[in-house]
Amino acid sequence: MPRPPKRRLVCHYPQSLEFRPAEMSEDARPVILTVDEYESIRLIDREGLSQEACSEQMGVARTTVQKIYDGARRKIAVALVDGRPLRIEGGAYRLCSGDNTACCSGGCYKQVLFRQYYQTKGETIMRIAVTYENGQIFQHFGHTEQFKIYDVQDGTIVSQQVVDTGGQGHGALAGVLLAMHVDTLICGGIGGGAQAALASAGITLYGGVSGDADQAVQALISGSLVYNPNIQCSHHGEHHHGHHHHGGSCGSHGCGSSCGHE
Repeated sequence: MPRPPKRRLVCHYPQSLEFRPAEMSEDARPVILTVDEYESIRLIDREGLSQEACSEQMGVARTTVQKIYDGARRKIAVALVDGRPLRIEGGAYRLCSGDNTACCSGGCYKQVLFRQYYQTKGETIMRIAVTYENGQIFQHFGHTEQFKIYDVQDGTIVSQQVVDTGGQGHGALAGVLLAMHVDTLICGGIGGGAQAALASAGITLYGGVSGDADQAVQALISGSLVYNPNIQCSHHGEHHHGHHHHGGSCGSHGCGSSCGHE
């Protein structure tokens, strides 16, 4: 069995995930650019790094970066020449959690400035993430494969999109959310380590929530969201059970073998 590829370090998640020609055929198949391919384009073509410097920052060999970069440019060329949509998703990557000096001197540091900028300006902009599965709030934060991201301005949802977590898990997901400039998370069960990581990233947590994701976000906006401020879940193996917390539920996806609440 071939060994899985080493995950490439990515400083931040793309702000735009799809680009579409103004005119294209309805059956045009999208070209898929992976997140690590996007990062190679950002570092080399946007930031002006050499392939050697790019390989150091992404934590892989120079030959690997060259292969990633060449593949990315071919995909972009196909999208431009053939008039096909370009979509960024998937890939063998891991997002910076904020402890990589080389990365955080660039992309991650810019994210912190981005968030501080809006805070100091006093803009009514909020980016909410919800652990997501088939329209519902996924009930174990550390195992979520998707987030639904909502941008809220002046009490109104102005945009929303579903993004993959790229196989990240538990505490690393705080880095995923930070990379996407998220300031608020709605979820079901979540462990203490992940809560600490979210707190360190400055992300406000609303845990112990279940049900429809869109309805939960609307309830948060209106100030009526029912959640458990003392949510505490740990996950051990395959032992799943359901507890109700203040109208929320750890749910069938499991918070593991223990849930504590007051």
